[in-house]
Amino acid sequence: QVQLVESGGGLVQPGGSLRLSCAGSGMIFSLYAMGWYRQAPGKQRELVATIGSTGSSNYDDSVKGRFTISRDNAKYTVSLQMNSLKPEDTAVYFCNAFRFVGGSKFDYWGQGTPVTVSS
Repeated sequence: QVQLVESGGGLVQPGGSLRLSCAGSGMIFSLYAMGWYRQAPGKQRELVATIGSTGSSNYDDSVKGRFTISRDNAKYTVSLQMNSLKPEDTAVYFCNAFRFVGGSKFDYWGQGTPVTVSS
């Protein structure tokens, strides 16, 4: 079955950087659009960035210019480089894979990796 496993979260000071990675398995990775979402305590899960199967990317306004999403289809990985981190970036970050086949959406999630931005 499809599995997504995130890594790279942790504690970082404001202004610092982290790189999150997500490894996929049980899927033809190149067929899926990939995304990173986050959920802060007491808040709903929100979109951070997505990258299509051909590499086109989109970002939430709150992270534009600070975060970069990338993918390596050969290694079945998607990454999120996070720079200039702010306390408000503190959240659990989730990897997502999705594709549409014949009008049906196939949607998969990782277990999440926590990011804490604090001095």
